[in-house]
Amino acid sequence: MKILVTGAAGFIGSHLCERLLQDPNHEVIGLDALLETSPTPIATREHNLRHLLLHPRFTFINRNLLHVRWEDILPHIDIVYHLAGMPGVRSSWGEDFKTYISNNIEATQRLLEGCRQFPVSRFIYASTSSVYGEQLNQVNEDAITIPLSPYGVSKLTGEQLCKVYAHNLGVPVVILRFFTVYGPRQRPDMAFHRFITHIMADKPIPIHGDGLQTRDFTYVEDCVDAIAATAYAANIIGETINIGGKERASVLECIAILEELFGKKVERQFLGKATGEPRHTWADISKAQRLLGYHPITDLRTGLQAEMLDLLLPK
Repeated sequence: MKILVTGAAGFIGSHLCERLLQDPNHEVIGLDALLETSPTPIATREHNLRHLLLHPRFTFINRNLLHVRWEDILPHIDIVYHLAGMPGVRSSWGEDFKTYISNNIEATQRLLEGCRQFPVSRFIYASTSSVYGEQLNQVNEDAITIPLSPYGVSKLTGEQLCKVYAHNLGVPVVILRFFTVYGPRQRPDMAFHRFITHIMADKPIPIHGDGLQTRDFTYVEDCVDAIAATAYAANIIGETINIGGKERASVLECIAILEELFGKKVERQFLGKATGEPRHTWADISKAQRLLGYHPITDLRTGLQAEMLDLLLPK
């Protein structure tokens, strides 16, 4: 099976490529634009690719989705995993939103056009829990979507584009909504990465709001289990599926775990509430369990320890 992964040099994308290559029947083409603007530095993305580039069944294409010639890539591709995009809630306001339009909306539409011209058996779109906005309880895929940020709007627009191409042109779309993925290689702008690096540098941990906000934390290896399962799962075309984790916790509870792991108390620096972020997230993953056989196994302490150890290693 020949598989295209966009965003292959990123946090989730690099883990997914490694997982897919564990199957000897898979050939993986990774597409990413290393020189383009991203919250993840070029050196970090190159580091993410270091093992993949040595693999005989992996091919890397360093190119922007907006400019690639699909006739050079998509013929004979069986599955497309579309993970590329501009992430981040806080940076999606103001003039910076134009990068979200180009990377999350225009690029998705262009890739869908490519898959219309060169049909694939599955098109898996990586979306986010940010499309739900503020929800009071556990949320399933039928919940109303009211994003709180321009980032959430851009990802929900990508979802709608997928549905338009599926309905009108038969593109075989599956939408996965990720809930706060963390673990080794996490982007440097994300909370756990910042917390750990601040502790390593003996700096106060910056906390937006009161720290009592909770998230459904999804360990990256659990997440890629679910993503990889879409390659063979039956009866999933046209579905939207939540991918959440094993454990929910507040920001302060996560910091307490890090204090245990580092064996020291950590100074907290409370900042104003971040604009566009929900108070709580909580995924109903019963659909993923039923359709993908998904069962996240990594508890928060184990996952945080793995991310901490990864950041402590010399790069």
